[in-house]
Amino acid sequence: MSTPTRPRHHYTYVDRGADIYRDSFATIRREADLSAVPPSAERLAVRMIHGSGQVDLAADLVVDPRLVPAARAALEAGAPILCDATMVVRGVTRSRLPADNEVLCLLEDPRVPGLAQEWGTTRTAAAVSLWEPWLEGAVVAIGNAPTALFHLLEMLVDGAPRPAAVVGCPVGFIGAAESKQGLVDLAADHGIDVPFVTVRGRRGGSAMTSSALNAIAQEEE
Repeated sequence: MSTPTRPRHHYTYVDRGADIYRDSFATIRREADLSAVPPSAERLAVRMIHGSGQVDLAADLVVDPRLVPAARAALEAGAPILCDATMVVRGVTRSRLPADNEVLCLLEDPRVPGLAQEWGTTRTAAAVSLWEPWLEGAVVAIGNAPTALFHLLEMLVDGAPRPAAVVGCPVGFIGAAESKQGLVDLAADHGIDVPFVTVRGRRGGSAMTSSALNAIAQEEE
């Protein structure tokens, strides 16, 4: 197989990966108002903005000040990361994980279709029910399905084991804003106090969520 030849430059652009990262983070810090973000979560906010391309995201972030320390300590102790979508799993930079942590998505479990049909819900929500053996002290990352976040909250209200932290950033027009508000209100409404990060409104997604995980996993920006 022949080695490809690089095309001639016809455009002026930054093409070295390290330079792109450095300039991106510098631009975010210059343009975004991070004054309302807890100091421990500033790098988290920068990476989430980087994952979305939207500097105004900072105004909609809701970050528990304990989130980054709690989640990082859990990962350093070997806790797994439980993801609602394969896209979130794929976005995790494994080299940043401090303990070669498991990153799990159970959507392909053969029990999922039957549970979803029986319960009249999405497969993503049904898959969340299978997290229970790993849930105690885990880092949860929901970046796709509002039904997954609602299902997790209902499990916690019903007495399921508590994770160490929740990155709850599902995206969409139906239920996304409401599920994230449920996460914000979980402690006040049900006395279940779990450190979390979320973004108000419809915005969210797998890229934003995996960006948050990558920031949590390692202090280095």
